[in-house]
Amino acid sequence: MTTPSVSPDPERTDLLAALAEARAALTASVRGLSDEQADRTPTVSALCLGGLVKHVTAMEEGWLNFATEGPSAMSFALPDGVTWDDLMAGTAREFPEWMADREKEFRMLPGETVTGILQAYEQVAARSEKIILAAPDLSASHPLPEAPWNEPGGEWSVRRVLTHVIAETSQHAGHADILREALDGRTAT
Repeated sequence: MTTPSVSPDPERTDLLAALAEARAALTASVRGLSDEQADRTPTVSALCLGGLVKHVTAMEEGWLNFATEGPSAMSFALPDGVTWDDLMAGTAREFPEWMADREKEFRMLPGETVTGILQAYEQVAARSEKIILAAPDLSASHPLPEAPWNEPGGEWSVRRVLTHVIAETSQHAGHADILREALDGRTAT
């Protein structure tokens, strides 16, 4: 954890504490697992614990990049001639790179380890905390990038980004708890 030059306000302290709690619940689910165990998919879902931590890492990094850089940090550009309707119907003749990258987030790739995945998450967490502590105003906002899942013309503040990251991390910590229990009967919470 980085110590800011001035004390954070109570709102930031509370939000960062909530995020730290959600992160701890998520990472507890993979502690003590081998790389092979973290790569298993013990339920009918395609989720594995290592992939779930990778996804949350990428999600947090992407949203904090959005908080600092705006919508250009989250481009959902489509290949020429491909529409959102094509993608949603599964009839696109070509898929965007960001879709392939997102698919890779949910699984452990050859050479990835639990240790490496957790270290990457810790680095993103430390960077996120610095960003939140340094943000001049949690109400500062950016327009959401164009995508069918975003409200057209919508804007999100730094505060809204942070609450979204907390909610996503908490939700996935619950998923991770179920996966861990299915693996070896142990729960993280």
